[in-house]
Amino acid sequence: MNTPTSGAPRRATISDVAREAGTGKTSISRYLNGELSVLSPQLRARIEAAIERLDYQPNQMARGLKRGRNRLIGMLVADLTNPYSVEVLQGVEAACHALGYMPLICHAANEVDMERRFLQLLTTYRVEGVIVNALGVSEETLRPVGGGGIPAVLVDRSVDGLVTDMVGLDNEGATTLATRHLVERGFDRLWFVVQPFENISSRRQREAAFHRALEQYPQVSGRTVVLELGDADDLAQTLNALDAELDATHRDGAGAAPRVALFAANGPVALALARHLNQRHGADWQKRVALLSIDDPEWAELAGITTIRQPTYDIGYRAVEFLHQRIDGEQASARDCLLPGELIERASTVR
Repeated sequence: MNTPTSGAPRRATISDVAREAGTGKTSISRYLNGELSVLSPQLRARIEAAIERLDYQPNQMARGLKRGRNRLIGMLVADLTNPYSVEVLQGVEAACHALGYMPLICHAANEVDMERRFLQLLTTYRVEGVIVNALGVSEETLRPVGGGGIPAVLVDRSVDGLVTDMVGLDNEGATTLATRHLVERGFDRLWFVVQPFENISSRRQREAAFHRALEQYPQVSGRTVVLELGDADDLAQTLNALDAELDATHRDGAGAAPRVALFAANGPVALALARHLNQRHGADWQKRVALLSIDDPEWAELAGITTIRQPTYDIGYRAVEFLHQRIDGEQASARDCLLPGELIERASTVR
């Protein structure tokens, strides 16, 4: 009876390369580690030729662990369906390529329990550092990967009690810029629409910055509307209440009705509002109410929505740079890198 053989060819080992080149494994290791000055030109040429003939691929993980480095960094992402996260990830991947790291992406799908499990998993993989853009991680959950543990950089939000580097949008500046734009375009009722914000630092900062900005314009009224995107019944109830207020605003008194603008705290909120308004009022809904959003997803350009564009690529790239510095031993105090947003004016806020 014939014994079946595996269809996959055996991968060449360092011993195979040494035998092919007519030298020892020590010389091969020195070649692979870049210690070329201790090898003669003739030996280097033989090793290079042997590696090419055998198509030898060194086990980077094993080599890294032997030196105490594996070049893996973890990235915990709350929501990969959010264009913001995808754009930040592009910057992360570019910086990893430039600096020689391999990113290990963990998508928590807005589940706090999943975030905890992924953080535990990343520590078992012995990643050299972690970038965290998560929903509800706590100081206790992050303690193994920050503050004396594995280096960590937070993206877009801070965690109470955790002292570590953070990279994100200048929320104060971006919110003030957007509020001033709406006032200058003649809107006198501004409604800041945000998801539940008590436990998310970036949402808290934007909501607070909105009300601080309004203090400069006593002629303008403003309030906060909380939109729960994850609860269909609650979402419908809140949107129906907004409809009723808009209807009442357009019926109030004689003369010109007050001009209302909805200021969405992020892209997902803006999309929920635009879908609802389009469904209820049709393609001309922007004649009834203005919409401005922090975040600049592709659909915003198609719908003519004014936005504050975040420097998402730069945020991701800078986060990896900060992490690289910490991995290399940087001991400076925790740093906050707040990058400016850019106002992209479109038809939705035309006077």
